[in-house]
Amino acid sequence: MTQQGGKPDAAGPVPAHVAIIMDGNGRWARARGLPRVAGHRKGAEAVQRTMEAAMDLGIPYLTLFGFSSENWNRPEAEVGDLMGLLRRYLQAETAEMHRRNIRIRVVGDRSRLAPDIVALIEAAEGMTAGNTGLNLTAALSYGGRQEITHVARRLAERAAAGEIDPANIDEAMVNEHLWTRELPDPDLLIRTSNEQRISNFLLWQCAYTELVFADVFWPEFGREQLELALAEFRTRDRRFGAIAG
Repeated sequence: MTQQGGKPDAAGPVPAHVAIIMDGNGRWARARGLPRVAGHRKGAEAVQRTMEAAMDLGIPYLTLFGFSSENWNRPEAEVGDLMGLLRRYLQAETAEMHRRNIRIRVVGDRSRLAPDIVALIEAAEGMTAGNTGLNLTAALSYGGRQEITHVARRLAERAAAGEIDPANIDEAMVNEHLWTRELPDPDLLIRTSNEQRISNFLLWQCAYTELVFADVFWPEFGREQLELALAEFRTRDRRFGAIAG
């Protein structure tokens, strides 16, 4: 269901895990006659606003889809701009997030990232590993199909080595090999720019996730839009395949 405007309902429980597909940076910039990189820079400001709002609202886990496996197919100059923004963000914000008790995780295929960016990611994860506040996860060079393929390959390798019996492979074992194995499944997935698809994001994990599509570009997203999505979430009857009581 598309998120509609109105007064957010701030009362009621919050989901344990909110995941967001941050879509629309380029279109936001184009509508203003700006280069796409300007939209990505404004999108970084929306990340800060949303992180602040999640902490204020008591959301324990926030996962942001920052760069997909398919995004590597974008023009080289744009990919370079995005990697530069990522590099500068990690350099500038890691210490502050640590000070604020935020735990940083990154999921995705790191083999395609520059070595210095991987080093910055590892340093951020290591610095914040013991933090107990917001669990902030960035999905970078990430694809849901790629993650499931990774799990299948790893389980096949373990079976071939005699470490596991293929007959014993179940959902729990698959979960143990996911890049997101330390995270609960998302309760709520938000996508901005009103595109109504999940674009290869957390395919396994979103089996029973509630979907909300926000009719704003990501650079315009903030606390009000997050609260509207939470209000919509609270109207949902989450039965997980069972019959409503």
